[in-house]
Formats: sequence, C-alpha cells, structure tokens
Amino acid sequence: MKTSVALCTYNGEKFIRQQTDSILDQTKKVDEIVVCDDGSTDSTVSILNSYKEKYPELFKIYINGENLRSVKNFEKAISLCQNEIIFLCDQDDVWMENKVANYCDFFQKNPNIAVLCSNGLGIDDDGEELEKISFWDAPEMLSNKGLEPDFFEITAFLRNIVTGATVAIRKEFRPQILPFPSVESFHHDEWIALIASKQKKLHFLSEKYIKYRLHANQTVGGVFLPQGTESENYLLNYFSFNSFNANFKTYRKILRSLRSANAKYLKLKETSATQKELIEEVLKLSAEKYQNLKTKLRKEFPLQSLFLK
Repeated sequence: MKTSVALCTYNGEKFIRQQTDSILDQTKKVDEIVVCDDGSTDSTVSILNSYKEKYPELFKIYINGENLRSVKNFEKAISLCQNEIIFLCDQDDVWMENKVANYCDFFQKNPNIAVLCSNGLGIDDDGEELEKISFWDAPEMLSNKGLEPDFFEITAFLRNIVTGATVAIRKEFRPQILPFPSVESFHHDEWIALIASKQKKLHFLSEKYIKYRLHANQTVGGVFLPQGTESENYLLNYFSFNSFNANFKTYRKILRSLRSANAKYLKLKETSATQKELIEEVLKLSAEKYQNLKTKLRKEFPLQSLFLK
C-alpha cells in the first residue's frame, strides 16, 4: 500500500522542520511528499529544498504563482498525489511515529472505508502538551455512554470534528470530493467529512496520532476546552442532541448551530458544482431539526424561550 503526503505550506519556517522530520521518522516510510507552497516570503521554501536535496525521489515541491489560500491549496496538493493512500498534512504539527503504519493497516483491513481520521494531542509553541480535552474526545465519550456517534449529523448540523491534519483518504475517493467549494469559513476537511460520512465511508480513530499545535498564527483552531466535568458534560449534551435532556444554554447553542448550518449550506448551494442533492438534503434536514428542537425547547423552558430571537 503506497502512500502520499499532501503538505501545504505558507510562511511556516518556525515549525516546518519538526513536521517534516516526523513524517520522515515514520515506522512505515511514506513513498511521496507533495508540497504546495502558497507563496511563502520567509525561509520555508529554502528549508524544504534542503530536504529535497537529501531525498530527491521523495519530495515534489510546487510553488504557487498566486496565493490560493488553504482550501484551494489543499485541493491542488491532493490532486497532484500519485499513490493509493493520501495523507493530508499541515505545516506546524507533529505526527506520532506509528501514524502511517496504523492508518494503512486499518485501510487494508477495512476496504469499505475511504476516509480515516483520528484524535490528537494539543501542544503549544514549544511543543509542550496542553492539559485540555478536545472536541475530538466526543466520539469516544459518546460510545462510552452507549451512544453511537452519527458523524454525518455531527458534521452537517453541529460542527466539524474531522480535522484535516488527521485525515487520510483513498485516492479512488478523490473524484467524490474535488473540487472543493469556495465558501467563507467552510473548509476542505468539513467537505470531505460530510461526503464520506453520508456514504458511510468515514471512520474516526480514538487513538491520538498527531500533536496538534495551538498557536497565534494558525488558520483554524478552537478544538480545545478546559479539563473538567463541566466540559465533559457539555460535549456529551451537545453531540447527543437527538437524545439529550439538556439545560437551556445547551438548547440555545444547538439551535444556533443549526441556524448557522442552514445559512452555510444555502451559500454552498449557490457555489458548489458538485453534491447538489446532498446539499439539498442537509438544508431540508437542518430546517426540520431546528423546528423540532425549538418546539421541544418551548415545552421544557416556556419562559426562557420567550426571550430567544
């Protein structure tokens, strides 16, 4: 099972060596590293070229003539990968050394799975582990309570917990997801998760296979919460929104998520060239769930619900 890494960079000189070294140090060696740099003005490209000099058969480096930004840059990188399994890769994280081996092993044993993702550790600028829980912990928390996570509903209506830095896809699944739509605040990993989960081809590994760096200059973040019972209860209530008995605050949070999802998919409907039927289905379901939850809220919290906009 041959592998490619789709690595996107932009002014990443501070951490790119740590990320690249963690890819090279895998117990199962990768077969190709496709780098798409989005017009870095620091030393990122020269650092990458130094790796290419050492590993000329491994590295393929492309410099964008114009700044594509994250979503379209990943679209380009993924499209250029040649091998059976494609790992998406940010420039500032660190991979666990068994990530590639264990992902490939899972893909081999589960031919029906096209997209694989995982949990991860949080680290700071200095690589120190953060003492926090994350939205990635929710699937295992739900399973421990006897609730089966519905990744399609979670992705479509609540928030995306499939982080691109943990994602690997089968090359044969590429036509299903490309091109990525261009909608503000809608990212490629969410699009991949939506399509794969709808087709029952997504699997989430509870093991932690990356060290995800939390720092001021990252493009997307916001996955961590303070450790403690309050955060755990919040995650359980929020992600089991079909079967929960929540407080008013959680109801309100979920209603807002459903409204935001509906607005986002209305924009997708206008811009996406593919997956039209799926987008229409999400729009219909989000409206239905919003009305059902609103009715339930009014019954359980009649006074407070009067003050909702």
